[in-house]
Amino acid sequence: MKNVLPRKEAPQLRVQTTKGVEWNLKDENPENFTMIVFYRGIHCPVCKKYLTELNSKISEFQERGVDTICISANTEELAKKTVESWDIDKLNIGYGLLTEDARKWDLYISEGINDKEPDAFFEPGLFLIKPDNSVYAASIQSMPFARPEFDAVLKAVDFVLDKSYPARGEA
Repeated sequence: MKNVLPRKEAPQLRVQTTKGVEWNLKDENPENFTMIVFYRGIHCPVCKKYLTELNSKISEFQERGVDTICISANTEELAKKTVESWDIDKLNIGYGLLTEDARKWDLYISEGINDKEPDAFFEPGLFLIKPDNSVYAASIQSMPFARPEFDAVLKAVDFVLDKSYPARGEA
């Protein structure tokens, strides 16, 4: 049974951020959406490319009334190192998400396959959450590949806002 369904309330989500504050989804009040980007962690070169691209487009999301947070299971130390070494200072980076909380978001959990990977971590997901805390859209991967392209997400947000397009996949 799925935990995350369009038009239903999003699971609880609260994390610490590299900016030194606790971020709580329930406290968010975006103009249009909160975009949550779950990423594997600092060990993942695909995540580095993905978040670097998002960092370069973050103002385009902000212009559309989309607040963004990127979350991993990394420790505070690794999350701060990620921001510095990946040069993604425009992003809000959350850390320390527990496996049981990742499961509430229907994320896939992987076991490390080499000494560069943690023992366990979650695979990527991207969610758009409406201001009323209901799920609008979800994209969940079981591998580091085939993530939604940010230009496509921006175009989709434009379409959704222009046409008042409802969330789909609720049945």
